Amino acid sequence: MVSRQDKKKQKRKKGKWWKITLLTVAFFLLAGGGYLYSVYNDAKQTVDKKIHENVSSIDTSVGDKKMKEQKPLNVLLMGVDERSGDVGRSDALMVLSMKPSEDKINIVSIPRDTRTTIAGRGTVDKINHAYAFGGTDMSINTVENFLDIELDYYVKMNMEGLSGLVDAVGGVTVNNSLQWTDKGYYQKGYVYDKGTIQLNGPQAMGYVRMRKQDPRGDVGRNERQRQVIQAIIDKGASFSSVNKIGSILDVLGDNMNTNLEFADMRKLFTSYRNVAKNVETYQMTGTGTTIGGIWYLQVPDAEVQKVHNMLQNSKEGQL
Repeated sequence: MVSRQDKKKQKRKKGKWWKITLLTVAFFLLAGGGYLYSVYNDAKQTVDKKIHENVSSIDTSVGDKKMKEQKPLNVLLMGVDERSGDVGRSDALMVLSMKPSEDKINIVSIPRDTRTTIAGRGTVDKINHAYAFGGTDMSINTVENFLDIELDYYVKMNMEGLSGLVDAVGGVTVNNSLQWTDKGYYQKGYVYDKGTIQLNGPQAMGYVRMRKQDPRGDVGRNERQRQVIQAIIDKGASFSSVNKIGSILDVLGDNMNTNLEFADMRKLFTSYRNVAKNVETYQMTGTGTTIGGIWYLQVPDAEVQKVHNMLQNSKEGQL
């Protein structure tokens, strides 16, 4: 029987990292679509010299060919938790499938506790451990093996960059439903009053990390994460943030990596811009199980096949 705690772990992890990723790309594309040349040039330099990073597991010439022919593209989105002295793990794994012929994007979230074979090691473990064992390449290979798909690009964002993004947009405003004092992440005694509150970067990190003082546990933490991400999007999209693009690019340059070059991003904007008209999200599901004292999510073969079909543009897998 699955315990209440196991059931909580199975609750849907909302797609917070793809929102950051799309916001990031939007800033670059906006820079190329009408802002001053100096802003455009700064964005290009940031992407191509700091953010761009090829990986051996993906042949970008395949994706380039697909892009020219406007065929579906699969992008792995990774939200990683990397701190000083720690190799980190992927806190969020999602596959974004852009389908220009349907003007649609499918975003599939893969729970981080999913039990699967880690490509390149031959061991069975939680899928998010692939990043700790072999970085981006092993994560890509493991996801491709798990879903039997081909990934064309990847985008990786470090969770620690969230604090910098909040400061770069000038802080955020959220509606806090719970009165509490931070005693965990920063242990600096930040007080979070109930109601509308203003947060700087470090305060925002404490806000999204807290779990133990919230009777809703992970559910409450996920809600706070969505609040902060939405607040960043709203603040970053405002006209008042145009003069902050330089600071935003600095943060992204230190916390984001992708094998997309700036020219690729512009091609995506011009050739695939209509896919954003219809965004469909899906959370993979399974059964919680404990093996050797470790909790896993066991995803059945039928669920894996459904997602494979979904990403391969098969009618059988339509949402």
